[in-house]
Amino acid sequence: MKDIFDKTRTFTRAREAMEMGLYPFFQPLQDSDATTATFKGKEVVMIGSNNYLGLTTHPKVKQAAMEAIERFGTSCTGSRFLNGTLAFHLELDNRLAKFVGKEAAIVFSTGYQTNLGTISAIVGRNDFAILDKDDHASIVDGCFMARGMNQAEMRRFSHNDPDSLEYALAKLPEDAGKLVIVDGVYSMGGDIAPLPELVEICKRHGARIMVDDAHSIGVLGQGHGTAWQFGLTDEVDLIMGTFSKSLASIGGFIAGDEQTIHYIQHFARPFAFSASLPASNAAAVLAALDIIENEPEHVQRLWENAEYMRAGLKRLGFDTGTSNTPVIPIYVRDDYRTVLAWHALIEEGVYTNPVVSPGVPPNSSLLRTSYMATHRTEHLDRALKGLATVGRNLDLIPADASLEPQASS
Repeated sequence: MKDIFDKTRTFTRAREAMEMGLYPFFQPLQDSDATTATFKGKEVVMIGSNNYLGLTTHPKVKQAAMEAIERFGTSCTGSRFLNGTLAFHLELDNRLAKFVGKEAAIVFSTGYQTNLGTISAIVGRNDFAILDKDDHASIVDGCFMARGMNQAEMRRFSHNDPDSLEYALAKLPEDAGKLVIVDGVYSMGGDIAPLPELVEICKRHGARIMVDDAHSIGVLGQGHGTAWQFGLTDEVDLIMGTFSKSLASIGGFIAGDEQTIHYIQHFARPFAFSASLPASNAAAVLAALDIIENEPEHVQRLWENAEYMRAGLKRLGFDTGTSNTPVIPIYVRDDYRTVLAWHALIEEGVYTNPVVSPGVPPNSSLLRTSYMATHRTEHLDRALKGLATVGRNLDLIPADASLEPQASS
């Protein structure tokens, strides 16, 4: 007789890494001011955070959250359908729609639930969801949910390849419903979706397009996202975003035309059967939106820091792929050496995120680095110095690699 728990007894990979002192996951930070943190008793420069604008420690954001707790307590204890809707939620729905240039928006309790709920509500029987192969796991899981609930179909196209999308759409029945879903900024590679080409292809094939802007809000389009960056706000049908990156909170939202959002609001099961966002989280997002709209220097500084680090990493000879955003991967392409590099960087006072298979395809393991508006040049220089030392020691870069600009010949 098979014991369903048998699989748990044979999973040893993580414990083996723990015994070697190289297990990088679920490790607690003792303290953090966003740009630096205390990790295992050592101060480290934090270049592994999605806190792109550094707003989690902004006084206005913290004050807004504290005032909301004083007024409403710590939880709404109910679904938005019932007792879980506060004036805060309705205000945030409206503010987010305006912020990304859409008629309406609805707030979910997490970004993950936003993708699950939106996709499973919209992609029905005999419909097709067409995904970029590098799309976030929550998008893939939303499609699985749509397939299980609605017998919907899923297709995938090569990463950031308009020709591959064209080929995928051309093979589908003309009378089928089609939703193309892409990330605006891809969270591992740090590259941007070629939205103008993708939108044009979707129009030719009668497909709708949804953009996951989890890593684009606060980053692209003066903070308003990918569609705004390309001047395509009216051409993109659905814009999804999260609060756990630039908006200094937790939660997510979907924005689009009013009728579509109204439909999602009534048919998205992860929305209907989850407690609503606590008032403190909603208030934090509202404060963050105020800051992005009124203090554009935060987005500008983010990009200055990203370009400073991109130039430094390239001078050292690191493989950073095709990143052109504040998410800059350092490709190691070997799981063991990736974790070894992470551990060595901690010793040098630099915190990165090791990403190994199956989180990325085989031979694509990397150190994920990302940068914040609140990093000072001294933070970035410390990070580059540590990266240079580890890179040379592990043969990730040439032994004579230098941060000094090469003299012109």
